Amino acid sequence: MRRYISAYFEDEENLLRATKDLRNNDLSIQDVLTPFPVHGLDHALGYKRSNLPTVAFICGAIGLAVAFGFQTWAFTVDYPLFIGGKPHFAIPSFIPITFEITVLFAAFGMAIAFFIRSKLGPGANNVIHDERSTDDRFVIIVDLDDTGSQEASIKSILEKEDAKNIQVKEIEK
Repeated sequence: MRRYISAYFEDEENLLRATKDLRNNDLSIQDVLTPFPVHGLDHALGYKRSNLPTVAFICGAIGLAVAFGFQTWAFTVDYPLFIGGKPHFAIPSFIPITFEITVLFAAFGMAIAFFIRSKLGPGANNVIHDERSTDDRFVIIVDLDDTGSQEASIKSILEKEDAKNIQVKEIEK
């Protein structure tokens, strides 16, 4: 069993201050759930910049190569047709399909990378900490060590920032 403390805030500024205080005291924050993006929260949690744009570029480049390569092969090697005296290898006519396939590969690549990185998808066992966290509550979830010695310090930091409904919960690993 893994133990954690969940606390609810009504104001994002209090949540941001509590997050900074917890990180300054080297306490492990498991997650912060907010109903809308909170400016500066990712920096307060110590998150690095996402690699999703890199994944999009790589998948888009693969899509570009596949689309251009397939059209080149199809129109010059597999089934060359003479249409209105145009050359077989007519690059301007390849551009629309190449663009669409590039965007398609980038979009699917980003979606798949997001689901893998976020551990979402079939078989995901996600815990709902509070039903209202997507409506109007800000929830912070702090991991407890096995001894529980951090519990008092975590609660004092959360109470100082006006946290509501501070609870110690357990979940199976």
